[in-house]
Amino acid sequence: MRHTATAVLAAGLLLALTTGCGSSSGHDNAGSKPSTAGTPSPSTSAEREGQYIYDSQDIAFTTRRPSNDELLAYPPKWCAGLDDGHSVKWLFSSGGGGLYPIGQDWGTVEKNAYRLLLVGVKAYCPQHTDAVTAELRETGDY
Repeated sequence: MRHTATAVLAAGLLLALTTGCGSSSGHDNAGSKPSTAGTPSPSTSAEREGQYIYDSQDIAFTTRRPSNDELLAYPPKWCAGLDDGHSVKWLFSSGGGGLYPIGQDWGTVEKNAYRLLLVGVKAYCPQHTDAVTAELRETGDY
């Protein structure tokens, strides 16, 4: 009986540790965001939105950080343009897509605009990630 009770207690403790504490995989000791490399793209709208906002947290904006609603307006439009075969240059050009991330009282420097685009593409239309990354690398922007 004592061995059975010990085994049950050990199994319960092991279960509690694995489910309650989770895995530290993908985290470093400095408390940074978990790695998203190799993780499946979010499938629901709420998951995509949450991932995009989360991944954009460390991107600097001019003047002020835009609201989540302001940021969430861009990825579906970027993806639609990419689906239609347009380039990043076209997406961001005023004569093309006019989708450079900027508001009335906020903006992004070009380097951060490209980072925000990549975050949006990875969350909303990951099938375009390689093409966008390749284009940015060809132009020296990534």
